Amino acid sequence: MNAVVALGAAPVRSIVEERLPRAPVIGRIRPGIKVLTSAARQNEQAVKLYEQLVAAGESFEKVGEEIERRCRLKNALAPRNVPYFTCRRSDFTNPDVADEILRLYGDDRGDGVKLYRFPVTFAFNDWMANIPNEMATWGTNGRKFFSEYGADGTRFCKLYAKPERDPRAQRSPRNFGPRTAVLRQDDAIPDGVCNPQQCPQYQARQCNLSARFIFAVPEIKGLGLIELPTNSIYVLQKAYSAMQTVALARGRLTGTRFWISKREFEITRINEQGEAVRQAQMLTVLDADIDISALLDGAEDHAPALAAATQAAQLLEGAGETSTATVYPLRATGAEQATDVTGGETEPETLADKRDRMADLLARLGLNAENRQTDFRIFAQTRFGRGWSQRLDDVDSMNVRLAAALDDPDALHREIEAVVECAFD
Repeated sequence: MNAVVALGAAPVRSIVEERLPRAPVIGRIRPGIKVLTSAARQNEQAVKLYEQLVAAGESFEKVGEEIERRCRLKNALAPRNVPYFTCRRSDFTNPDVADEILRLYGDDRGDGVKLYRFPVTFAFNDWMANIPNEMATWGTNGRKFFSEYGADGTRFCKLYAKPERDPRAQRSPRNFGPRTAVLRQDDAIPDGVCNPQQCPQYQARQCNLSARFIFAVPEIKGLGLIELPTNSIYVLQKAYSAMQTVALARGRLTGTRFWISKREFEITRINEQGEAVRQAQMLTVLDADIDISALLDGAEDHAPALAAATQAAQLLEGAGETSTATVYPLRATGAEQATDVTGGETEPETLADKRDRMADLLARLGLNAENRQTDFRIFAQTRFGRGWSQRLDDVDSMNVRLAAALDDPDALHREIEAVVECAFD
């Protein structure tokens, strides 16, 4: 029997090694809290139970279950967005970890110690591994429907296949390995393509974006990572933009200290009458202490391109913050295209906004890959000169060139290669 060999990896030696490894998770920090609904607040017993269980550090799932069981209520709790994160003992395999996070990074602003801002580091250089996300419908037994992308970039709706059963057998055959996922093909989604506009689950608010940050918290011990869930496309887009900017700056995401906090933004939502309504909302944001201008210039000396390449890494560890104040859409189609948080109104872009857009364009063109970043720095400095990333007009011109290249990326790649070859001649 031949050994199974993964591409670029050693032969598989165990059933465990046949499966893709998953980062172990030792706890969860939550983006908000849950409170009693207006109906549940009319029940004195429910109010007392809520206060007791929350004070004891129980998870909101446990709090809701107990109230609903003892008071015979349904849907007793509702989520509420607050300026801080929830870090509770019951959400960690080792409850002391929650206490340590609050001790190190908590802040008392008059309402007890809360977690308003804390540092994180990521374990992977692929942003999707750090923030896995999908469209998903959840039921009592887990995921009912979930999205997966095909090789051509099409987003499909899938579900787990029902095990085949021999009518003569008393039970279904035992499943070996992960459950088999198949395309959803029914009256609502006949072709298996995930289309929220036509999906009854999405329209009924049963299917939503499901994402989570997976990270380590500095100085926190434990054999595993911590997760923070989100279902906001705005949060996901902002985090994507921040990660792409850092990946462009350093060539990797690992080894960078990010900061997670909350900030109020004005976003646009569609109400029940189909009207666009703007409202203020606290969103989870990702920042990093990194000098973006040093990245984009690549070096102090423009003329020697080789020096620019070798010195670039030494110029990236400056002090400053990456700002991601504007939402830029991920890949989407048709009516699903994401809208700007301004609700379609044009607002002047800051230099940081323009750089964020550039980072997104570079990612789409594959120029944020480690082996392409030096070439881009040389190309940019040759075309615009030293300090170009500090000049709005030059950054605008670069964004125009990159946006045009989306229709013909090969032409831009050839242009960059020609500039690099001339620089080293």
